[in-house]
Amino acid sequence: MFRTLIAFALSTVLLSCQPEMPTANAAEAEPRFADPEYLNPNPRAPYSEGVRYGGMIFLAGKTGGAGESGVQPETRRALESIKDALERFGSSMDRVLKCTVFLVDMSEWGAMNEVYTEFFPENKPARTAVGISLGGDTRVEIECIAAA
Repeated sequence: MFRTLIAFALSTVLLSCQPEMPTANAAEAEPRFADPEYLNPNPRAPYSEGVRYGGMIFLAGKTGGAGESGVQPETRRALESIKDALERFGSSMDRVLKCTVFLVDMSEWGAMNEVYTEFFPENKPARTAVGISLGGDTRVEIECIAAA
């Protein structure tokens, strides 16, 4: 009997603390993000460098581009390119939440990781590494998602 009384009193208190339900239909009550913002669309290719949506920035994959070949110099150039893009779009490396690293040779993961860790000394994003074929001499491609 005492437990029933306590349960009834507790449920009454909890129900009285509930916010009033809106009278609008559910579709109107859902939060709505602004339309996606396509950042620096590439006029020669069918993609944008990034897309800002719902407080997030989704970057297209970056490679090391021209320069010294090898997984470490390419990783450094790719991450410098990511850093530059994030800063242009109003974010930074310490706001990166997730990266995906694409490697031509998974045995180069350790060498890539040595450079990668320099760019994320404190806030370490979630990460996935995948072995793929990139074509040409490219050894690594990296894409990131960051908070805006």
